[in-house]
Amino acid sequence: MTLAANAPLADCPLCREEGGLLLLRRPQWRVLRVTDTPAFPAFYRLVWNAHVAEFSDLPPAERLVCMEAVAAIERVLREQLQPSKINLASLGNVVPHLHWHVIARFADDSHFPNPIWGEARRPVALPPGLDLPALDAAVLAALQAL
Repeated sequence: MTLAANAPLADCPLCREEGGLLLLRRPQWRVLRVTDTPAFPAFYRLVWNAHVAEFSDLPPAERLVCMEAVAAIERVLREQLQPSKINLASLGNVVPHLHWHVIARFADDSHFPNPIWGEARRPVALPPGLDLPALDAAVLAALQAL
């Protein structure tokens, strides 16, 4: 039995709220740019719309749909920004609702090589010439092509 059809939970922040600046909503998932981490502006989140806690709660076909969207975001960040690394994370320790973090990381960002939730190693350094509206448009175009 799949848990992907679970109803929204009133006490779940990702059931109640978008979770960032909404770029695209599809029946199964939505993608947003995370706006509450100014030191990491190229930070996107894919949120599974149905309330499930774990990736393995999804049947195989839905796991594929989810990861194709995550990969599309990653490809755009790599093409547009040439980051040192892309971080993919599905932690859910604070919000146990399936979501993936897709974060462009740079060798001179404030936390690199630490996780963005770890200790800062240097002052914030934003990628030079970062055009967030253009980046959002490129992410949106890649997602719409799925």
